[in-house]
Amino acid sequence: MERIRQLGTGIGWRPEIADAVERMAGSAGGVDWVEVVAENVCPGHIPESLLRLRERGVTVVPHGVSLGLGGADRPDEERLRNLAERAQALGAPLVTEHIAFVRAGGALTASPRLEAGHLLPVPRTRDALDVLCENVRIAQDALPVPLALENIAALINWPGEEMTEGQFLYDLVDRTGVRLLIDVANLHTNHVNRGEDPAKALDELPVEAIAYVHVAGGFERDGVWHDSHAHPVPQQVLDVLAELASRVSPPGVLLERDENFPEPAELERELDAIRGVLRTAGVQGGAPAPDEPATTPATAPAASTESTAGSGTTPATSAEPVRSAGEAPGDEGEPVARQRLGLAQAALLSALVAGTPVPEGFDRVRLGVQSRALAAKRADVVGKVAPELPVILGTSYRPAFVAYAQGQPMTDGYRRDALSFAEHLLLGDRVEDAGTRRALREWWLERSGPAPLSRRPTARLARATRRVLLRR
Repeated sequence: MERIRQLGTGIGWRPEIADAVERMAGSAGGVDWVEVVAENVCPGHIPESLLRLRERGVTVVPHGVSLGLGGADRPDEERLRNLAERAQALGAPLVTEHIAFVRAGGALTASPRLEAGHLLPVPRTRDALDVLCENVRIAQDALPVPLALENIAALINWPGEEMTEGQFLYDLVDRTGVRLLIDVANLHTNHVNRGEDPAKALDELPVEAIAYVHVAGGFERDGVWHDSHAHPVPQQVLDVLAELASRVSPPGVLLERDENFPEPAELERELDAIRGVLRTAGVQGGAPAPDEPATTPATAPAASTESTAGSGTTPATSAEPVRSAGEAPGDEGEPVARQRLGLAQAALLSALVAGTPVPEGFDRVRLGVQSRALAAKRADVVGKVAPELPVILGTSYRPAFVAYAQGQPMTDGYRRDALSFAEHLLLGDRVEDAGTRRALREWWLERSGPAPLSRRPTARLARATRRVLLRR
């Protein structure tokens, strides 16, 4: 296995702060490297700012958000090709993704295909671990550089979990050799929302496999921590970073900020605070970063008695023979683990985005919070993908979209979602002002021509909708 590259202190590159990042890059106490959302970069049209950074020797790491390696289906080949292309175009030393699922349903479960538009937690069970390990191996084989996976923040707990987060990550690394991207803000989020001790998670996970670390801000409301990436980094998150740095000197640490961007001086102060934590940890004896992650540790962390009591199973360990997620002892290759996981994830996602009954064992209140958060995020992203809609609808855009989202799950990405939202308003006569209705109708007609949609299953519906609208 290749050595883990020393990255230093970085920041998430976003177009809104591109100029500030360029000024900070390479300066004393500035930025050593950047991370970019992989899906926001086209290999043939890389932003000039990123090209200038690359020319100056600044490392650029693509960070994927849509693979859904924790989902029941095998990774989509086209998404893997796209991620590989971005890694090559950016000359990246590695790529990163998430331990999460982002869609569910479809052929595996004979149910409608649904998309979350968000990263959702996988259950820490042996089924989910088997599936994730196989999906990770498929991704590793398809990518030209090493893969690192990020722990995510969550509002909800899965019932019947068999492992702690640390045990789950330990076994994942042990079985696949994958590297880890540890988000200390997500560890703090899970501490508030799920009662999980960050120090215990850090004690259990294989810190030698860490490729780099994320640090980000958020806020607490009504006892729930929201990992917003739009607020300053709080002291609690820096404290978790200090806990991690007391165990190992991370090869890289990156500040994430996705919106509500402050002045460059404030970003520099946050970067200085991160460096201060790392310096203090180094003085107090943080272990140096290893050359490479250990893939066959001698001793796995002990299973938590609390997490396995009454489950009738024990967590997977390195001594257990590795098998395909499509197999189970005694069967003939039927994808039992994938089917079980797929059904569970489809039921949860349907409850979150389509209003179906809450699956047994889940906290209804927390699922309500998560459902509203998904609708709000969906409104935000659609507003960015189709910025004309908030302009046309004004202050009514957000409440109208949230009401729409509660009964209309996303099935084909955000661009299709924007068109479907406009169709929903127009066909239901939900826009009273004649001028607003006319502007919305013209926007929809301009963007829903038969050519782009003729290759989609929704083409017939779109053409029928156009005929109705043209008569109005």
